[in-house]
Amino acid sequence: MTTSTFDFDLFVIGGGSGGVRAARMAAQRGARVALAEMLGTDGLGGTCVNVGCIPKKLYSYAAHYAEAFEESHGFGWEGAAPSFNWSTLKANRAKEISRLNGIYGNLLTGAGVTVFNAFARIDGAQSVVLNVHGEPGEKRVTAKHILIATGGTPSVPGIEGREHVIDSNAIFDLEPFPQRLLIVGGGYIACEFASIFNGLGASVTQLYRGEQVLRGFDNEIRHFVAQEMTKAGVDLRLGADVAAITRTAEGLRVALKGGGEVLADAVLYATGRVPNVKGLGLQAVGVAQGKAGEVIVDERYQTSVPSIYAVGDVTNRVQLTPVALGEAMVVVDQLFGPAAGKPPRSMAYEFIPTAVFTHPSIGTVGYGEETAREKFGEVTIFRSEFKSLKHTLSGSTERTLMKLVVDTASDRVVGLHMVGAEAGEIVQGFAVALKAGATKAVFDSTIGIHPTAAEEFVTMREPVKR
Repeated sequence: MTTSTFDFDLFVIGGGSGGVRAARMAAQRGARVALAEMLGTDGLGGTCVNVGCIPKKLYSYAAHYAEAFEESHGFGWEGAAPSFNWSTLKANRAKEISRLNGIYGNLLTGAGVTVFNAFARIDGAQSVVLNVHGEPGEKRVTAKHILIATGGTPSVPGIEGREHVIDSNAIFDLEPFPQRLLIVGGGYIACEFASIFNGLGASVTQLYRGEQVLRGFDNEIRHFVAQEMTKAGVDLRLGADVAAITRTAEGLRVALKGGGEVLADAVLYATGRVPNVKGLGLQAVGVAQGKAGEVIVDERYQTSVPSIYAVGDVTNRVQLTPVALGEAMVVVDQLFGPAAGKPPRSMAYEFIPTAVFTHPSIGTVGYGEETAREKFGEVTIFRSEFKSLKHTLSGSTERTLMKLVVDTASDRVVGLHMVGAEAGEIVQGFAVALKAGATKAVFDSTIGIHPTAAEEFVTMREPVKR
């Protein structure tokens, strides 16, 4: 087939961040592009917009107000704090997400992308079968290139009483508000929702079967944030797991392995996500997959079928929205050429900054102390722990931790970590410095902004003696 004999130059399966970016940018390059997404209860934007980053951050903002009202008394504000209305928060969140769905749709149609409200199944190296919503039968289209960008979906283990639990997709519209919430899991999603619902006024118990939450993060950061979450009121139980869940007149009775039980109004399982590949037809067309079902790709995001590509969470590499966006741009540049006057994009997985919106929040970029020692050998550690200026009057016992990991041989800063207010906002800027290869000497020669917490990163002078 020549290009002109295909219905489309690019067919994108999945209307999340990576899929929308690839479709829109490819269309702007002059390609004939289509995108399939079964909208259902969610609109365009994928997990991030509908049941991930955006609504979670909105709820995190909401959860901070209770402590802010309490802290305001130390600054002279008097009077009782207002009461919280869960229904109002849910309605306002839904309205904002609907607005964002519309923006994504307009971006696609404005760029000339054909959008199908449909389930898509790959039926050949260059063929897709669609079950279009509201239309009988199937519709077959052809494309020179196919991009899989279907993301991931929450995974709940097959425990006894599984029918009583909810996952992170359902937590946003939970009804009624859970006065007693049990969260199972120790990753960033579990920790974030523990902080959020604790802040909103629920009694939160968090179970994690491991020795400490947030596996993969710097160990000192993990222990510090767990301590701060516990201080804030989260009942964090490590080395604990669920045996069975039963519904009783008193609520959900959660029996624990090894004995004991917890009574809860709702049980949230945040125990990981798996690639969303069900019904895609990958095995039939020979697309290689990993143990978790993830689509295996090379450095060009090409699968074992040369005409089929995949980006984002469905590849189970780094499950972050900005990573999916970056990968999408690499594919577009490869297939349809870079933007005028620009070199082709590339994607590097070192020094990817990220934040965890616990209370207090985490911001991190680069290597943790343990992984840095494995990679670089000798490292020098700088750390600072303090009560922020705000809390000298607020009455809060919250503390801030900031940490630098330096490759001793080169003096390059290879890890930067923070637990504290607005950690993500602060670390984003420093991520540029780490990406550029800044040394500790460069940090030392940089003037701080006073009084801020961020200045601490450029005023640490004495290394930690290990």
